[in-house]
Amino acid sequence: MSDFLNDIIEQSTKEDPAFPRKVEAALDHRRRLRERAAARVAADLSPTKLAAAAGTSQSQIARAESGDVDVRLSTVARIAAVLGKRLEWTLVDTPDPT
Repeated sequence: MSDFLNDIIEQSTKEDPAFPRKVEAALDHRRRLRERAAARVAADLSPTKLAAAAGTSQSQIARAESGDVDVRLSTVARIAAVLGKRLEWTLVDTPDPT
């Protein structure tokens, strides 16, 4: 029996060999969004309080946590600092999908 999702992935990879890396990048992005939201909750900060402390708007925090916007790195760094965190950004090689 065929798996619909696997079929889509296989077809998409045929059309774009970089597709698996793009999927992995999207999953990493979603994980980071969840980590930031969890850190805010753990710090007992509302989106409004976090926004004020980070010098941005509550709506920007909400959009950032939902993934609706591509947040500037400087904004993420300010949010991290308010949460008692440090932002680390590293470029690493990814395995060739072929």
